[in-house]
Amino acid sequence: MRTSENINIHILRLAIPNIVSNFSIPLLGAVDTALMGRLDSEHYLGAVGIGGVIFSFIYWGFGFLRMAMTGLVAQAFGKNDEAECGRLLLRGLFIGGLGSFLLIVLQAGIAEVSFTLINASPEVERLARVYFHIRIAAAPATLCLHAFHGTFLGLQNARYPMFLTILVNVINLALNLVFVQKLGMTVEGIALATVIAQYIGLLLAGALFFARYRHVLRASELRTVLQPAQLKRFLSISSDIFIRTCFLVFSHAFFTAKSAELSDTVLAINTILLQFINLMSYAIDGFAFAAESLVGKYKGAQDTHKLKRTTRYVFRWAFLFGGLLMVIFAVFGQRLLHLFTEQPSLITQASPYLGWIFVAPIVNVAAYIWDGIFLGATASKPLRNTVIFSTMLFLGAVYVLMPYGNHGLWGALTLLLVARGASLTVLARKYIA
Repeated sequence: MRTSENINIHILRLAIPNIVSNFSIPLLGAVDTALMGRLDSEHYLGAVGIGGVIFSFIYWGFGFLRMAMTGLVAQAFGKNDEAECGRLLLRGLFIGGLGSFLLIVLQAGIAEVSFTLINASPEVERLARVYFHIRIAAAPATLCLHAFHGTFLGLQNARYPMFLTILVNVINLALNLVFVQKLGMTVEGIALATVIAQYIGLLLAGALFFARYRHVLRASELRTVLQPAQLKRFLSISSDIFIRTCFLVFSHAFFTAKSAELSDTVLAINTILLQFINLMSYAIDGFAFAAESLVGKYKGAQDTHKLKRTTRYVFRWAFLFGGLLMVIFAVFGQRLLHLFTEQPSLITQASPYLGWIFVAPIVNVAAYIWDGIFLGATASKPLRNTVIFSTMLFLGAVYVLMPYGNHGLWGALTLLLVARGASLTVLARKYIA
């Protein structure tokens, strides 16, 4: 009994700060949506939606810097290997710096490919290009912050990521209000606010790490940071996560592209509805992040008993929290639409699709929590393979269900999450031990 209580305490100690910090991320997106939704044209809303999808593809693609770092650092922490924890952070910062350099150099090509794939109206595309070429300047800060966040979580510290995320998003939100409402800017103001906030966050992350964990860096030797064998393992896990994430983000980008293909109005509606999905996913991901940290630690310590208990208890908490969110969405969903836009036609046309939002918190739990567990165990290959499989199902479903319009798109997106959760459940016995 004491063991179960201790694990539950550890889960909540990690999950609650992650939930708080994760909630601030979609809330920032919600404010962006609300600010653009209150302007005199739906083109601004569509432009920020498309710009957000492009950067989701870019930054989620580099999400391995956070995800691989958490599992690897947690396993090193479980082994009491401080030197390896320090080396992992330095490897992550090196790869983040290199990746951001390539993104900035190749930004023109990335923009052309992105706007070729997303078939938006000329005015929406013009505004989205402005947003893109400003926000890309934040790449170095954003990618290096991924590495810091993963390291903090691996060290079983969820408070620093919470503090950093909230501070960055509060600064971003404040600058959004100043740039858009006070200075009369539109999409360029939203992008510039993000750039400034990200660099402030990076400076603070470095200061926090040095203040508390300087001994971790002292224990590591710089000449061993890029040691071929260890770097190969890091890159192997990262590449699997990168491929997995690219397929996931492609699926969401494809969903947005198909929304734009239906009409600018459907694009605006789905941009609003996806804010509900983001709120739900970031909240439940708080428990997934806790699973990453704890599963990694217990795997490193070779404590199979606590690893299995952690898996069971994390699922219980996630389903409980998902049920609470489902009730909130069912009761307040219609009212919440008014937070994102004052255009009556958009509210009226979005309402029929709220049913997909109501069921999402329960339907999606398995995919999110298994992701965290497999990441903590650094079982990257099954994560990669199940997402590829699920994406193929999703693409097939889109074309089969597209005659049903926007309901067909939402049905296909729901199938994607169900397939991910089911396939990982089948593989868990083999890979999680």
